Amino acid sequence: MLPFRAAIAGADPTFNPHSASHVTADFQLSDFNYDLPAELIAQTPATSRRGSRLLHLDAESRLHDRQFVDLPNLLRSGDLLVFNNTRVIKARLHGHKASGGKVEVLVERILDGFRALCHVRASKSPGPGMSLHLAEAFDAEVIGRQGELFELQFPDDPLTLLEQHGALPLPPYITHAADEVDDQRYQTVYAAQPGAVAAPTAGLHFDEAMLAQLDDQGIARAFVTLHVGAGTFQPVRVDNLRDHIMHAERFVVPTEVLAQCARTRAAGGRVIAVGTTSVRALEAAAAQAEEDTVGPTRQGDTRLFITPGYRFRAVDALITNFHLPQSTLLMLVSALAGMEPIRRAYAHAVAERYRFFSYGDAMFIEPPASA
Repeated sequence: MLPFRAAIAGADPTFNPHSASHVTADFQLSDFNYDLPAELIAQTPATSRRGSRLLHLDAESRLHDRQFVDLPNLLRSGDLLVFNNTRVIKARLHGHKASGGKVEVLVERILDGFRALCHVRASKSPGPGMSLHLAEAFDAEVIGRQGELFELQFPDDPLTLLEQHGALPLPPYITHAADEVDDQRYQTVYAAQPGAVAAPTAGLHFDEAMLAQLDDQGIARAFVTLHVGAGTFQPVRVDNLRDHIMHAERFVVPTEVLAQCARTRAAGGRVIAVGTTSVRALEAAAAQAEEDTVGPTRQGDTRLFITPGYRFRAVDALITNFHLPQSTLLMLVSALAGMEPIRRAYAHAVAERYRFFSYGDAMFIEPPASA
């Protein structure tokens, strides 16, 4: 059983969406743990994008076992689905130092001037000025460090080099190397803005046919961008969540999308985020918009850390996959639905042998009506 505590009501009105933490109670990491048999971690995608199961947690906190193809029946004309249109880049490179020592590079973020911030794994950390020969194709120079990340200078446009020589960075719990199937299926059909090193996996369930069906039903669609970083897989290393420093991710939300959200709600529709990354982008942008009203876009780096007690500004419901134990994403869904309903949902999903994580099954979460 999940040792979740009861949800905490209320929110901090002084919340800064770019601060390192937003924790309204002394939650412990163990409050967000659950037991997951390893065989339930999906290693490959379902036969078809829409071929997954769907666990529906409704507004009365009741659970319903469904299929993802049932999703259109759970939506209403006038609802708005908000998708994250980031595109996963081939961010992983293997190579060696001039000394011959092996290195593995994972590009976290592309900067300007052919520079990139990267995770570098090596027996001994490379120092400034050191050259790394990558993919048996080109050399990159270590410029310096920014915290745990290394700043590398590439000889050409990093995105072009990665597309030619890199590999798709599958999550650490998927045990096979990326292949042609992953190149297609670990990418949403609407991916447009390159920059992510992990997929917004809730969107992997949608194919063109389902999007057309939703259009026919009068369900609107909008796009935001949040470039998912490798930090999404990093474990929380503190016991008290107040001490956790959230990783930063880049987001861009057109002001018109926020206006569309407002119009949807005013007309009685729901704003339904497709994935926790869409939640983070929308909520960061909405909080930013409360501070000023200038500009066609809301953008920047967000360290938004959503835990129970957070007051959602822009999101009414969520389509998401199942998340790792003790992860910040499990904390986010617990904030939306309540800790006890999520505890029951995950226990039910384990008992019913749902498939977990990036290539796994989905949830449709409708928060309690009283929330």
